[in-house]
Amino acid sequence: MKQIIEVQKKLLPDLLSIMQKRYEILRYIRLMQPIGRRSLSGSLGLSERVLRSEVDFLKAQNLIHVSVAGMTLTQEGTVLLKSLEEIMKEVSGLKVLEAGIEEKLGISKVVVVPGDSDQSPWVKKEMGRACVNTMRKRFHDENIIAVAGGTTISSVAEMMKPDTKNRELLFVPARGGLGEKVQNQANTICATMAEKAMGNYRLLHIPDSLSHESYQSMIEEPSIKEVIGLIKNSSMVIHGIGDAKTMAQRRKTAPENMQKIEQAHAVAEAFGYYFNEAGEVVHKVQTVGMQLADLEKIECVIAVAGGASKAKAIRAYLKKAPHTILITDEGAAKELIRE
Repeated sequence: MKQIIEVQKKLLPDLLSIMQKRYEILRYIRLMQPIGRRSLSGSLGLSERVLRSEVDFLKAQNLIHVSVAGMTLTQEGTVLLKSLEEIMKEVSGLKVLEAGIEEKLGISKVVVVPGDSDQSPWVKKEMGRACVNTMRKRFHDENIIAVAGGTTISSVAEMMKPDTKNRELLFVPARGGLGEKVQNQANTICATMAEKAMGNYRLLHIPDSLSHESYQSMIEEPSIKEVIGLIKNSSMVIHGIGDAKTMAQRRKTAPENMQKIEQAHAVAEAFGYYFNEAGEVVHKVQTVGMQLADLEKIECVIAVAGGASKAKAIRAYLKKAPHTILITDEGAAKELIRE
């Protein structure tokens, strides 16, 4: 495969650029379907004249269907796009990036999707789709999946599909709520994932951050105790990696703790733990649910985080959690290699 691509680059460079452009069009339609031509043109940065020509070609090849509602992929288009993915990873160098990050960070599995979610928010959906594919490959007959909150993990829920093998899937929130937008809270994401996967779910009706006294009282409640037990016995965890300062602000952190986080040069946050660039925990919030120590006994831990601005946070966190599978984007991947 690699040799053929190298030959094509030398003899038919235009062929690869045209294939890459059409691949991008099909990929975006799959994520956003049904989508209108004008919206697609703006999102991909193509003139309407160029896009019209490409759409006519793809329609003639029976790869897309055009209706009043917008463009959608045909079944043939969906199959072709799936076949193209590995080829395009070779062409664009994403395979090399994946291998480079695995070696550099010492982790077993990295999946890199094209684009930079800092520049194009829809790339989060592509990371979500990659995460869902990774999850489905690792499901057993019985599964407890703990799910964290955040906009990136919300995109995973959006891309979730029914499990065709009818395996037992129980989704639980990895932690309590942050008091943020409802659609980005772990409870909401957990319920959405379960409904789309045709599975079951349990919710944790409790704030993420509590005082020591409130924490001790809350975790003794039978209903909360039961859900925490399920969380700690999860077979899979899906979570994001946050920028330390952003997460501290979202938690409405007290000024003295905010000062502590800044003075310790924290760059990453996950599960209420704040990490410096060396991967050391410099601050911890008393949270209900998944703890860092719990991850060591969980079979499959998947972190989903992208955007060039998240590279430092990703690197710092993975120093503490090397057995994590990383789903990221090209923007973050290139920064990780550069660093």
